[in-house]
Amino acid sequence: MPRLEIRNVMMEFPAVRALDGVSLSFAPGEVHGLVGENGAGKSTLMKILAGVQSPSSGEVELDGQVVHFGGVRDALRHGIAMIHQELNLVDELTVAENVFLGSEFRRGIVLDRDRMNAEAAELLRAVSASFPPTTRVRDLSIAGKQLVEVAKALAAHASILIMDEPTAVLSEPESEALFRLIADLKERGVTVIYISHRLAEVLRICDRITVLRDGALVRTFDTSPTVEDLAANMVGRPLQDVYPAKSSQPEGAPLLEVQGLQVGDHVKEASFSVRKGEVLGIAGLVGAGRTELCEAIVGARPVTNGTIHIDGQPARIRHPKDALRYGLAYLSEDRKGLGLILDLSNIANVTLANLGAYASPILNKAKERESAERHRTELDIRARDLDAPTLFLSGGNQQKVALAKWLDAKPKVLILDEPTRGVDVGAKREIYALIHRFAEAGMACIVVSSEMPEIIGLCHRTLVMREGRIVGELSETEMTEPSILHLAAGVAA
Repeated sequence: MPRLEIRNVMMEFPAVRALDGVSLSFAPGEVHGLVGENGAGKSTLMKILAGVQSPSSGEVELDGQVVHFGGVRDALRHGIAMIHQELNLVDELTVAENVFLGSEFRRGIVLDRDRMNAEAAELLRAVSASFPPTTRVRDLSIAGKQLVEVAKALAAHASILIMDEPTAVLSEPESEALFRLIADLKERGVTVIYISHRLAEVLRICDRITVLRDGALVRTFDTSPTVEDLAANMVGRPLQDVYPAKSSQPEGAPLLEVQGLQVGDHVKEASFSVRKGEVLGIAGLVGAGRTELCEAIVGARPVTNGTIHIDGQPARIRHPKDALRYGLAYLSEDRKGLGLILDLSNIANVTLANLGAYASPILNKAKERESAERHRTELDIRARDLDAPTLFLSGGNQQKVALAKWLDAKPKVLILDEPTRGVDVGAKREIYALIHRFAEAGMACIVVSSEMPEIIGLCHRTLVMREGRIVGELSETEMTEPSILHLAAGVAA
């Protein structure tokens, strides 16, 4: 008998049907992959199972009994826990306090910290964590915080664990440790529902894989498909030529030139240039200083020393507004926190970086709408209603709105930090094509990415950073995953 089964589940919002009659089952001790493009219905389905939302119609059955969850705590009482991509922990509390938050042990009215620490220590051993339960959560890495989330689920006796993009910000060793933990949970009979855009890892660790598209179940694979099979089912067509053909290496004078840039302890003596029409990659391990370098160039982080030249002229950049005046735009890796204001309309987000162009002196709403419509067409932003909040768009379309915001300011140099993080395979292909198009139109593009195939597939040249320094530059013919890794990790080839 399935541990968890959903039957003909529908979820409707104003003007959109997020789930369209989905029926699916999950077995005890199974790792079940759930894949699909952004907007396919994965998050909505998981929110229903985790008690965040109630379906418009259909049934959820747990261990043979129909259940109706009254909220997240109710779902947890039934043994269903969800680890979100944005981790749900209190940084200022200890690990033990987070693990038992809301169900603390007490001696009378006083917290029984000794018991909480002892039981949390047992749970941490069960998830192979090396830190003590008295550690403040703020002092943990992202990987460590994930282990706390799993320990928290085990403390609640969860028999079903939903993991949403768990490796999105993990290093390769951290991801390997997570896969070992998932295998251990499977051995204990825990059902793991695993959501990821990283199809290779889904194929590696999952027993079955279900594909959703446009709110409907397309197919459940009981045997191992190929990455191409999954991608084709996700987007509804064969996925070919993921990366557009590169133009020849641009020549001529640098459009942006950075000399001896020092950014506190984060970036040390960085020097490089990028030409008009060039796509320059910046690779490196987490913490190498890539984001700090980009933020400093656009005035979002103070520069200790060094110079920046645009079109051969010195640029004095102390604030992102200064950078925009010089034609520099920065697409942050944190699109939800820094790139967009999700509660604003799509129109407002598109014109946010260039509001001066629409004020004369009163904001010209018609002109704003005209620009947003143009960008919607040019970038193929799938937004039915431009007046609706950007919050309601899929991740891929939110990223396109963030791109449109900076394109509206007509930059000469566009810096893109992890431009496809959390974006599905179909949207990635579209974003790659857009970057290619921007470069073809004469823009200089700098792409920071942790995905080496992305760097190799998109860029004319790549800089590799390690411990705050640019330690190497690779030409198009020199770029391989081993050559990038050797430089990034400081290992001799």
